[in-house]
Amino acid sequence: MILASLLFAFLAAALHVYIFTMESLTWTRPATWKRFGVASQVDAETTKPLAYNQGFYNLFLAIGAFIGTGCVAFAAAGSAPSVAGWTLLFSCCGSMLLAAVVLALSGKKYLRAAATQGATPLLAVVLGLVALNL
Repeated sequence: MILASLLFAFLAAALHVYIFTMESLTWTRPATWKRFGVASQVDAETTKPLAYNQGFYNLFLAIGAFIGTGCVAFAAAGSAPSVAGWTLLFSCCGSMLLAAVVLALSGKKYLRAAATQGATPLLAVVLGLVALNL
């Protein structure tokens, strides 16, 4: 269960790096802004500062999940680094999951994106809790 939790946390982090790339680096490209439902190039330019900022939130969550995954994977069970790793993993993946819930509650047109964004952190958290018998 631990390995599965770490795998899903890693995948969640990788997805959030990809989201960071779209929001902070390629936002004004038509392929990107269309994926996010932005209506025009003008709207993409107008929303660029917001997307840029949001992208960094996603990057920071990904970094925390990567570090947490590494700490759990390479530290002895129950050690301070392992506990810190689980704390990071649950905090970062939990935040990703809650953001997906907020996205899902924003409207029916966002359900697919919310499921994509939330599935891997949900599995990471649930399997991590099962593995730790919490």
